Amino acid sequence: MSSAEEERSLPLPERWPRASKFALSACAAAVAELVTFPLDLTKTRLQIQGEAAVRRGGAAAGPAVPYRGMLRTAAGIAQEEGVRKLWQGATPAVYRHIVYTGVRMVTYEHLRDSVLGRAEGESFPLWKAVVGGISAGAIGQFFASPTDLVKVQMQMEGKRKLEGKPLRFRGVHHAFLKILSEGGVRGLWAGWVPNVQRAALVNMGDLTTYDTVKHFLLLNTTLMDNSVTHSVSSACSGLVAAVLGTPADVVKTRIMNQPRDKQGRGLLYKSSMDCLIQTVQGEGFMSLYKGFLPTWMRMAPWSLVFWLTYEQIRRLCGVTSF
Repeated sequence: MSSAEEERSLPLPERWPRASKFALSACAAAVAELVTFPLDLTKTRLQIQGEAAVRRGGAAAGPAVPYRGMLRTAAGIAQEEGVRKLWQGATPAVYRHIVYTGVRMVTYEHLRDSVLGRAEGESFPLWKAVVGGISAGAIGQFFASPTDLVKVQMQMEGKRKLEGKPLRFRGVHHAFLKILSEGGVRGLWAGWVPNVQRAALVNMGDLTTYDTVKHFLLLNTTLMDNSVTHSVSSACSGLVAAVLGTPADVVKTRIMNQPRDKQGRGLLYKSSMDCLIQTVQGEGFMSLYKGFLPTWMRMAPWSLVFWLTYEQIRRLCGVTSF
């Protein structure tokens, strides 16, 4: 048998390992995103609520909305806009995770195993895991930033309707085209800097924590590479990711949702640093943790669903454990 025939006879994961891992991680991420999306919508609404820069806009900012906590915000969306609106923006969110999670997972494994040189069965230095997690998150989010922009703006459409403002988009594809026509290609990457910053921090919490905790447990305890170990590791990763990523997520959401001029420049914030300063000065430091509870409550089950699904489908498809 020739080498070409031998290669064709190999299972798909061995013939195209990176493409297979990309597809598997994208499938697991899509499942996790649909299950936990209402918490993401609630978190986004909380982060916009009481925005100081909008209040300074006067009448153009619309009527004041009374502050609501996480449960009242979620219940309010369901009662005032309909239960289905809890999944408004889910389509671009799934698109985003297909790109973002696929790229970050493949990038992290490549960096960990080929560039940073993790040996099988040995401990992996924390600083190497941090470098891998930050790099993978930043790269993945840069490619996925346009889909994240559409997701954030579509999540706010229900609020605009309640405030008597005209809806901006008819659907996902119309949103892409409108943003592209108004701001050009650069407009699709509006807010990409805080987006990438957030993703780097979140992945330092998510990928780094999961990988470090999982292999620590396997090397230092009697736990096996099974769903128990995966659950413990994912619970830790969700908490650390929420603590590290929420401030950057607040800044990212506000920059992406702000009104823009004809050149695509933001009317409320000049940059992510300007948004950070205005938010802290106008609303206090803890405003950076608006939406922390739904962020954590979303990241914990998201991590659990994603990692359990991902590890299982890797095993079913004959791919080695993460």
